Amino acid sequence: MKPIRAKKHLGQHFLHDEHIAEKIGNTLTFKNYDKVLEIGPGMGVLTKYLVSKPIELIAMDLDTESIQYLKENYPHKNLTILEADFLKFDISSLFGDAQFAITGNFPYNISSQIVFKTLAWRHLIPEFTGMFQKEVAQRICEKKGSKTYGILSVLVQAFYDTEYLFTVKPGVFNPPPKVDSGVLRLTRKENYQLPCDEGLFFKTVKTAFQQRRKTLRNSLKSFSLPEKLKEDAIFAQRPEQLSVQEFIALTQKLESHGISTNI
Repeated sequence: MKPIRAKKHLGQHFLHDEHIAEKIGNTLTFKNYDKVLEIGPGMGVLTKYLVSKPIELIAMDLDTESIQYLKENYPHKNLTILEADFLKFDISSLFGDAQFAITGNFPYNISSQIVFKTLAWRHLIPEFTGMFQKEVAQRICEKKGSKTYGILSVLVQAFYDTEYLFTVKPGVFNPPPKVDSGVLRLTRKENYQLPCDEGLFFKTVKTAFQQRRKTLRNSLKSFSLPEKLKEDAIFAQRPEQLSVQEFIALTQKLESHGISTNI
């Protein structure tokens, strides 16, 4: 089968550098799991390095042409090729209750949504690696005090340790994107259950950063904060000044004053 032409509406940029593909394949540690989901395999440049490992691999793509190409070129016993949209797919039907990792060269236009879905299924996903637009990868790994520190940074780091691994230049793709790419690794924390209401935590973080230039006293106005609570020094800060632990402490304060997700 002839090489596939990248489809713009799917955000496809096919990696053709074997060295980079191998490096991404080696970002997985395989600690406490032997099952992997690859999202958006395309023509299998990364798949090639994953199937050589002693794992059970599912390669998922919603592009029919890519699925056909993979079936013709990768008839490996430890590989299942699945035509599906990850964002709409029932994760529990992949490996049952078994732990598994996610990796891939993710389409830039849905990469953040992939991360949010991973967070929702974090009890099954101890490790996540892959390639994003560099700006997004850096934002996920950013610490407090930065202008790029935001919703993704806080929510991901609440449950995973983040590592920005390396940068990938546009020239190794066909067609080349207009921006640099970045590869990261997320390793689930041993204690990834928060000591607060997780629904309220998510809502607090998202609401706070919707007006990131304002102090929390103003950005959380929709929470109908009691006057006494607003006197707490934490509400004089802007969201980018709070660490993950401080956002957890903020959520605990809100809970203690009877504030819930039903606001």
